Amino acid sequence: MKKIALLLLLGSYGAFAQSLSKPEKTIIGTVQKQLPETEAFLEKVVNINSGTLNIEGVRAVGKLMADELDKLGFKTEWVTLPDSLNRAGHLVATRQGKKGKKLFLIGHLDTVFEKALPMEPFRRLNDSTASGQGVNDMKGGDVLVIAALKALHTNKLLDDTSITVYFTGDEESSGGPESRRDFIERARQCDIALAFETAQELSSVTTGRRGASGWTLNVKARSGHSSRVFSDLGYGAIYEAARILTEFRRTLGQEKYLTFNPGLIVGGSEVHYDDKTAKAETVGKTNIVAGTALVKGDLRFLTETQKENARAKMREIVDKSLPLTKATISFTDGIPGMEPTAANDELRKQVDKLSQDMGLGPVEAFDPGARGAGDVSFVAQYMPCLDGLGASGKGAHSIEETMNLKEYPLLIQRTALFIYRLTR
Repeated sequence: MKKIALLLLLGSYGAFAQSLSKPEKTIIGTVQKQLPETEAFLEKVVNINSGTLNIEGVRAVGKLMADELDKLGFKTEWVTLPDSLNRAGHLVATRQGKKGKKLFLIGHLDTVFEKALPMEPFRRLNDSTASGQGVNDMKGGDVLVIAALKALHTNKLLDDTSITVYFTGDEESSGGPESRRDFIERARQCDIALAFETAQELSSVTTGRRGASGWTLNVKARSGHSSRVFSDLGYGAIYEAARILTEFRRTLGQEKYLTFNPGLIVGGSEVHYDDKTAKAETVGKTNIVAGTALVKGDLRFLTETQKENARAKMREIVDKSLPLTKATISFTDGIPGMEPTAANDELRKQVDKLSQDMGLGPVEAFDPGARGAGDVSFVAQYMPCLDGLGASGKGAHSIEETMNLKEYPLLIQRTALFIYRLTR
């Protein structure tokens, strides 16, 4: 059935001629003609491990991307970061002009696959599917951006446009606020941000996505012989941690777009946690009431208001300690949420119009609750944004990661035409 549906889609695609301008039809043909080069370049970059902490690998992929962007008339530079952050840095490519909107195009060079993991090279599984580390998240999206710009450059349609391409080197494991300072500053000089994280399908784009932050719960209690639990020793640290987590779930667990996951929990007589390795050690015995407990988790939300309200409720729950226990909770900011604003939806409507002009059908807004955090959220408060414009596929962050080779040319063409229309 999927094959039949794709054939029908491609058949309707042939009807675009009446809806597209002559330059747009030329762009379509150029993307198709350059497709073998595009796929060869994709294979080349996928076959370089660029896990976030593989600094040499991230920079190697960035160099290949920079070489391509240099050929298209962009000025490229590498944004270095302090050695203390242990991150590779970022690739930035710019060109200045006076036509149309100033665009900020977002990608990332790193993947979740660190060098210590077995290498999964680029493989064409069949005529419609390719696999490999980061093939859709998000080297496929990066190469898509370059392929779209290349088609425009070939037809001299990038002349006098203002476009900034920003490929970060640590999206999968950010070096912190300092790592995004230059990213935000450059974005604020533009009018629109387009991000090329994995496309869910041709028929949707992302107008909103949740943010992510962290929390740490520390519990202290009186310790002693287990026979005295519930009496003069109180309840111990583990019971208090369990009470708090249960109340989090019971009170906040049904709120739309809000999740809070306790990813690590340890308790006993003593607990030691190493932030650098994310490893914990504990000592305890079954006949000793636990004197300490530690829980670390994340909090995901759609808006800043939702985040702050959740934090306030979590603090309130923590403060209602069981007898002879004392708990504290702290929060760390990570990636903000990208609210699904009316301005973002206006961009979605433009993609919808373009998609229908191309014969690809309508484009709806993807459920923001089904998307994790991404770099675009750092700049969403400053300008209209869209995400989910990259390569389509499945299994991101796993050895089963794949990319849809049939949809890839259509997504490149749509991006090229969208950039063309926005910069007229």
